[in-house]
Amino acid sequence: MTQRVALATVLDRLAIDAVITGYAVAVDDGTWSDYGALFTPDGRADYRGAGGVEGPAAEIARWLEETMRLFPVRQHLIVNRRIDLEDLGGYTGDRAEVRADYLNPMCLARKAASGSDAPGQADSGQLGGATPDFVTGGRYTFELHRAEAGWLIRTVTVQEKWRRAPDA
Repeated sequence: MTQRVALATVLDRLAIDAVITGYAVAVDDGTWSDYGALFTPDGRADYRGAGGVEGPAAEIARWLEETMRLFPVRQHLIVNRRIDLEDLGGYTGDRAEVRADYLNPMCLARKAASGSDAPGQADSGQLGGATPDFVTGGRYTFELHRAEAGWLIRTVTVQEKWRRAPDA
């Protein structure tokens, strides 16, 4: 492997890592247009392994937007990232697979201190410094493709391994 190929491989790994981090930030911040921009035009997401749905990324973004309203506080940690780049005889190809574990503590929406039942009156989930209502952990499998604009997610599959509800 030449120094130039080695440098290109490092740059690809950094770019892929940025996409995976962008995915976590978009879900946590609820920036669904950013979420959609991370996918190829034919990109798909499969959350069935965590009790969710599967489909085109645009449809899944709408489903997540609705579902995540229940959890205004969430902190998506994606760790132990294993990046496997397509190998074209010593040169990096245009496909990659990432397997990464996740830890996701979330707080349920709570009514505002005023006790109002009006829609949109839930607080941030942080009343009294509340601990998460539940925490999940599992593994993501991402398939990424290099596009003209850079690396994009073609598929993401979620496999929840465990779930814990501290108040249960």
